[in-house]
Amino acid sequence: MTHDFDPLKPETFDSANGEYAELRARCPVAHSDAWGGFWALMKHNDVAAAATDWQTFITSQQNVVPKVAFTGRRPPLHLDPPEHTPYRRAIAPLLTERKVARLEPVVRRICRDLLADMVAQGGGDVVADYSAHMPIAVFAHWMNLTADAVAELTRVGQRYNIAVQSNDMDSTKESSLLLYDMARGIVADRKANPLPVDEDVTSALLATRVDGEPLPEEMIVGTIRQVLVVGIIAPSVMIGSIAVHLGRDPALQAKLRADPALVPAAVEEFLRLYTPYRGFARTALTDVTIRGRTIPAGEPIALVYASANRDEEVFEDAGQFRIDRPNMKDSLAFGRGTHSCVGAALATLELNVA
Repeated sequence: MTHDFDPLKPETFDSANGEYAELRARCPVAHSDAWGGFWALMKHNDVAAAATDWQTFITSQQNVVPKVAFTGRRPPLHLDPPEHTPYRRAIAPLLTERKVARLEPVVRRICRDLLADMVAQGGGDVVADYSAHMPIAVFAHWMNLTADAVAELTRVGQRYNIAVQSNDMDSTKESSLLLYDMARGIVADRKANPLPVDEDVTSALLATRVDGEPLPEEMIVGTIRQVLVVGIIAPSVMIGSIAVHLGRDPALQAKLRADPALVPAAVEEFLRLYTPYRGFARTALTDVTIRGRTIPAGEPIALVYASANRDEEVFEDAGQFRIDRPNMKDSLAFGRGTHSCVGAALATLELNVA
């Protein structure tokens, strides 16, 4: 099999985007021998089409490259419709724009407190001292976690994030098991002390019925385990990327300070440029031919959202920051289709405030 690129070679902040641009031009349906072999879709139209065609491209076999789900399935991301639907339906009402808007005072207080600590210390690291903590504190409030649980989530969540980013499989598995232990504790507590289903995601999952039957408890645990991670990693990574960009562009920084009303549009463009999750994976149920290359059934396919969001055929001056893009709706920062990010409204609020 042709080896078109090496995802394991060392990177700088900008180097991956340069390689993606080269692959879009030379080999938009690429193959790598890394991690047992996988395909990668680099063009916007191909990524969007695969993400929306869940009947052909399933997520239940492998949802990321490399495969890191050592410890069981975690709904809704690891399931296909219709199996995934009850889990998403339980979560989604707690993450509507209206529900999330009520959290804005909480997010602002958390951000102010973290920044006040940095100022008192004479400065700090925007990731280690700010963005690594803010999403955890916000998410803990949303999930109604205790102070002890927040401290444990901070410790284990950061460890898991570092392990995944560095492809340390042993540490990833170890920290994932600890997150599962946390999830089991949360589920056990909600079984004993349920909260209103419109205020607590764990209680909502426990109250869900399919054909009169409750969801399997271990699948609820898997859902909470998944929620714990996705809600804290992406905002942290994204804030770090925004900080780098603004540090390089003092004029844009001054413009946003002078007119905060521009911040939401700027955040949308930052999300396009620095998509926090580079992509997710699918597996084709049958052989599929894309741009002249046939991908055999059963082989993992990475949908590289980070490349798709810089596709020059969709976004003019795709590598440049433009706050007034007319087609921002085409951004794949939060995915597309049945597995689009259910927490997009909360993530956007966090970034707008931060």
